[in-house]
Amino acid sequence: MTGAAVAGDITHRRILKIAVPVVLSNATVPILGAVDVGVVGQLGEAAPIGAVAMGAIILSSVYWIFGFLRMGTAGLVGQAAGADDDAEVSAFLTRALLIAGGGGLLLILLQPLIFAGAFWLSPASGEVEDLTRQYLTIRIWTAPAAIAVYALTGWLVAMERTTGVFWVQLIMNGVNILLDFAFVLGFGWGVGGVAVATVIAELTGAAVGLWLCRDAFANLEWRNWARVFERSKLVRMMLLNVDILIRSALLMAIFTSFVFLGARFGDVTLAANEVLIQFTYITAYAMDGFAFAAEALVARAIGRRDPARLRRAALMCSFWGAVTCAGLSLAFALGGGWLITVMAKAPEVQATAMTYLPWMVVAPLLGCASWMLDGIFIGATHGRDMRNMMVLSAAIYVVAVLALIPMLGNHGLWAALVVSFVARGITLGARYPALERSVT
Repeated sequence: MTGAAVAGDITHRRILKIAVPVVLSNATVPILGAVDVGVVGQLGEAAPIGAVAMGAIILSSVYWIFGFLRMGTAGLVGQAAGADDDAEVSAFLTRALLIAGGGGLLLILLQPLIFAGAFWLSPASGEVEDLTRQYLTIRIWTAPAAIAVYALTGWLVAMERTTGVFWVQLIMNGVNILLDFAFVLGFGWGVGGVAVATVIAELTGAAVGLWLCRDAFANLEWRNWARVFERSKLVRMMLLNVDILIRSALLMAIFTSFVFLGARFGDVTLAANEVLIQFTYITAYAMDGFAFAAEALVARAIGRRDPARLRRAALMCSFWGAVTCAGLSLAFALGGGWLITVMAKAPEVQATAMTYLPWMVVAPLLGCASWMLDGIFIGATHGRDMRNMMVLSAAIYVVAVLALIPMLGNHGLWAALVVSFVARGITLGARYPALERSVT
């Protein structure tokens, strides 16, 4: 299962083979969101649009908690593959799927509390809340499948089968889009139709992912329960996942606070910030490909106890990450104004966004190291370093917010966000030499 891939040298071709399918699969995500909103928009009422948007955000936020499964699986399975430990490669997928199943069942049981908490945090009109609840009560039943896709994606990344990741996303989102049109516009099911379409799509995605991971089940160790439930392996997995969860929660807190703080400058500035933050998301989607490549190749180098191979993987993946960030920076400088006019039609929002566009030109360049080092440290499963450096970076962000906003207003807010990117890059970079030393 692992030997041929591990034996190969780290080349630019190999890196691109891992990265490009991830970038293409990420490109399908915003298309699905646009179609979900677009089909209910054809109903001619505002409430269904708000309900679908609100329901999707609530479930995405809840499922995001289990995002550690993708990162933890990619790192630990990649290391097992690098060590030619096929038994652990198979057993780990079983562990991850059991966690996904258990987590999904727990969400189903706790759905009344989850939904009540969500509506308390973000109250809506009675009509929107009723429609959102209808949407949520349908979609929540596929929570185990939706979370399992994280584990399956992590396993495919670790095995350098990112073409499989592309097909999972493409088929899942394609099924969702086709059924959106059939159920909403064809059968007239409204918000419930969008939810049912997503349920079928998530089940389909999980099924496709399981089929693509079938090699893991060819090795009977996938059901060696003594290995699957081995205490040391479970503890290591748990500690790594907790560290990644804390790191990710702090990162989410930075972006959430950015939105809330931007609201203080008025509706126009808030809207302009929302338009511009999409540039950051575009960068993140593009950088995911090379960060995933770093995860897979660094993990295999760690599994082989080969620091030279680790350094080569880190440098070569970072080279492509830097090329991507430089290209995006240039694209935003030349075409950012056009993209703003596409995303925002209000002249005052366009003018305000143009004022802050320079931050989007420099953000990819200054944030490149943080995105790439995230992938490197995930592959190395150095969750404690990721957690600790994220805590430090979040603290630096808070200081920057307190110091710069009073002086520079919304420019200060953007500066604080970019400072958080730089802080993550510098702090993780400072820990990289220790990561290399840990290999031997």
